[in-house]
Amino acid sequence: MKRWEKILSIILILIAAAFIIDIGRYFFYPNVAYLKRHNPGNTAFMEYREETWRQKKVKRKIIRTWVPISQISPYVVKAVIIAEDHKFWSHEGFDFEAMQKAMEKNIQQNKMKVGGSTISQQLAKNLYLSPDKDPIRKIKEAILTWRIENQLSKRRILELYLNVAEWGDGVFGIEAAAHNHYGKSAAQLNARQAAMLAVLLPNPRRYKLNGASRYVENQAERIYQIMVRQGIVIQEYDDVMREKNGYMP
Repeated sequence: MKRWEKILSIILILIAAAFIIDIGRYFFYPNVAYLKRHNPGNTAFMEYREETWRQKKVKRKIIRTWVPISQISPYVVKAVIIAEDHKFWSHEGFDFEAMQKAMEKNIQQNKMKVGGSTISQQLAKNLYLSPDKDPIRKIKEAILTWRIENQLSKRRILELYLNVAEWGDGVFGIEAAAHNHYGKSAAQLNARQAAMLAVLLPNPRRYKLNGASRYVENQAERIYQIMVRQGIVIQEYDDVMREKNGYMP
């Protein structure tokens, strides 16, 4: 073997070793079990947002308020599961059917926009990773998702997700979202408001609740009607209460 071939082989081995170490550490770090009884501090997504502001010299601060799931409207829980992960209670972290459909759509559109993520996968990404869509990040996300599902209860996963998800530019957690968008607590959100907020999750900095987006309104109505069909909402009662309280969606 020539000298340059030996050097190249060594370089390739070192690159492979670095890759294995970088990926492999996510089997042990961070300490996911810590989240059983402790709430997280700033997440990777929050730090990413703050760094983006610093680079753009924008003076802003993260808006967040932690709230236990017992103080979140049940409508929010239902709407988010319908919108983001309808198999949440039955899967073990991954919805392979949704992933396959997303991949087929990517191929049809000639894009590599990976989709089909479950709430558990989104929690892993929000807590520990970045918004990048590269394959390496997806491998890390898969490892962390597996650990989260094995260490935490479904209720705790949902509680964490609702408190760390972004619901507007720099607005993190459902309590901050409820105050920011509707001037009320997360416990006070009604079914239609919950449906509207659930629509924001895929792209919270792009989608708005100011009535200008027909897409947001249509998706929120779809989620609301699913809640009606599932018996989560009694539409006649909801309509009467909205009229009584002078509420307009």
